[in-house]
Amino acid sequence: MNPEELSDRFLNFASSVLHLESGLNKSYASKHIYNQLVRSATSCGANYEEARSAESKADFIHKLQISLKELRESSFWLRLLLKTDYVTNEKLNPILNETNELISILVKSIKTLKKK
Repeated sequence: MNPEELSDRFLNFASSVLHLESGLNKSYASKHIYNQLVRSATSCGANYEEARSAESKADFIHKLQISLKELRESSFWLRLLLKTDYVTNEKLNPILNETNELISILVKSIKTLKKK
């Protein structure tokens, strides 16, 4: 996968999360969870973009690790939404699957870069 394709996946991931709002239960708790999710889901793509213009290999790895942290946080909030039934499984499962795939891609990339 080339950097542009991965960038597009991050963009699509963030967009999918933003579209969850329309199906969201309007309770205080669901709004709080959703706000946290929006922050982490949009941050992971932004950090990936920063990594693409890193000043060194170490800087690149560091920014990928930040992106990975944000993806893992997004996974937590998505799983919490799933557990609380604030959003239907039908809407959440594809996004959660994409989160897991992006996590796997970054983990593998970071491990590969650290070996070199």
